[in-house]
Amino acid sequence: MVHCLSLVSSLTLHFSPKLERSHQSPTADASRTNLLCNFKCPFELKQVHAHIIKTDSPYSVLPLTRVGFVCAFTPSFVYAQQIFEHVDKPEVVIWNSCLKELAQGNSPIDAILLFYQLRQYNVYPDAFTCSFVLKACLHLLDLPHGRIVHGFTEKLGLQSNLFLQNTIIHLYASCGAINDARLLFEKMSQRDTVTWNIMITQLVLSNVESRRRQFIFLRRWKRRIHEYSNRSGFRRNVCICNTLIDMYIKCGCLEAARRVFEVMEERTIVSWSAMIQGLAMHGHAEEALRLFSKMMQIGVKPNGVTFIGLLYACSHMGLINEGRMFFSSMTRDHGIIPQIEHYGCMVDLFSRAGLLQEAHEFIRKMPIKPNGVVWGAFLGGCRVHKNVEMAEEAIKHLLELDPLNDGYYVVLSNIYAEAKRWEDTARVRKLMRDQGVKKTPGCSSITIDGVVHEFVAGDETHPQAEEIHQRWEKLLEEMKLKGYVPNTSVVLLDMEENEKEKVLYRHSEKLALVFGLMNTPTKTPIRIMKNLRVCEDCHAALKLISEIVDREIIVRDRNRFHCFKDGCCSCGDYW
Repeated sequence: MVHCLSLVSSLTLHFSPKLERSHQSPTADASRTNLLCNFKCPFELKQVHAHIIKTDSPYSVLPLTRVGFVCAFTPSFVYAQQIFEHVDKPEVVIWNSCLKELAQGNSPIDAILLFYQLRQYNVYPDAFTCSFVLKACLHLLDLPHGRIVHGFTEKLGLQSNLFLQNTIIHLYASCGAINDARLLFEKMSQRDTVTWNIMITQLVLSNVESRRRQFIFLRRWKRRIHEYSNRSGFRRNVCICNTLIDMYIKCGCLEAARRVFEVMEERTIVSWSAMIQGLAMHGHAEEALRLFSKMMQIGVKPNGVTFIGLLYACSHMGLINEGRMFFSSMTRDHGIIPQIEHYGCMVDLFSRAGLLQEAHEFIRKMPIKPNGVVWGAFLGGCRVHKNVEMAEEAIKHLLELDPLNDGYYVVLSNIYAEAKRWEDTARVRKLMRDQGVKKTPGCSSITIDGVVHEFVAGDETHPQAEEIHQRWEKLLEEMKLKGYVPNTSVVLLDMEENEKEKVLYRHSEKLALVFGLMNTPTKTPIRIMKNLRVCEDCHAALKLISEIVDREIIVRDRNRFHCFKDGCCSCGDYW
């Protein structure tokens, strides 16, 4: 303050006493206003402050947010606080205005830095403070600082602030901490449309592992989501209906998705594409193609996503000629340039069908560089058709494109093992160790009464493990009476046949299925999520079990849905 007063004498150049008379000149008035509103540093602020003291003007004439900005990151921070003591506004309100502008501007990192300044100078934050800093963290995808602000919201008792909770969930999910987002979501006592939309949208953006978490989340909450949308009057909202279709398809509830689709008064290309993809994923390729024909008849123009669904359907049902036709028609008839996903579907189509030479030539002639997914699809076909030479060609590219993906090493190792080339098998496993790559264990999950139960291959840790094994032995007797013979060829280990059978019987999807049979009412469907491809033995076993227990069994593996019913699978044994 003393320093400000010492500046009074130097202010005559800027604020002459004449300026305070009614006949002050427009030029002088403009000069005064300019300095009053546009000071750019603490020194100029102190000049203005001194004039206010001299003329006994109210502090409210100062642009307080600007005061905050010019002092925030300087040694004059305390000086700004002294000015704020003379105004009626709480100090935190002024700083919040600064935080808001920083968070929404080009330098959100400054909002985070200012937050720490406020804490250092004992400015007590409120809900708005936290919301603006969280927005900055979200913009920067800054999870560590976001966690710190989340901690402050807990200390401040702001758990009931729905806006803050939604922002924190959005931050966690956007930064890949989907489990933390899910836990916070499940603890919330109140949720609104924004809450649901954040969780659904973020779960859709996922890889194989998070798809498993997504499946669990949606299985648990799908009915609540649908009921909430109906209660809120969203049944006629095409975007909400599209989301419901996508949700039900991802949960393995194809019939529920179909019902939503059929009652829609208006459908967009998103609606049609989602339904086509859903039918394809569930093994209803012919119905997917019929739906596409119906869509074309009523004049709906397809897009790139539509053709991904169509090519996926052709790939997973061996419809080679139809796949070729759709791929050609994309550009010729619809002006759609194929993307890497379309090329991947075509390679998958040829590879599954055993047309490995054609698949390899197709990859070689691609106008865009093939990625790991394309070569991975080719490698998968090599395994199905036991072509070691082609598999070795694929792995050369995969080791460059995606050297840490354990799945590719495992497939090549299995190809060698099936060919009884045990030295090559050992060489691949040594390469994995040298690269620090670990094999992902088979894991299956089933949700019962809102509780997720997870099983890994050979699991003995579940509380009901003994009962599960006993029930399996009884089921195994019935399966053998119907002709079941364990397919030990899928156990690619050098061991005795009886040991291979024991390994087969402890596959994770079998354990999850038996647990589901023990703990759910008869006749109800059982839904299982698996992180890897279903093996041939489990596929054959689940077909038999569906007939024995008269249950529908839906298994979502890493590629598609298998719906086992009355001794058959929706995939037609082509997967």
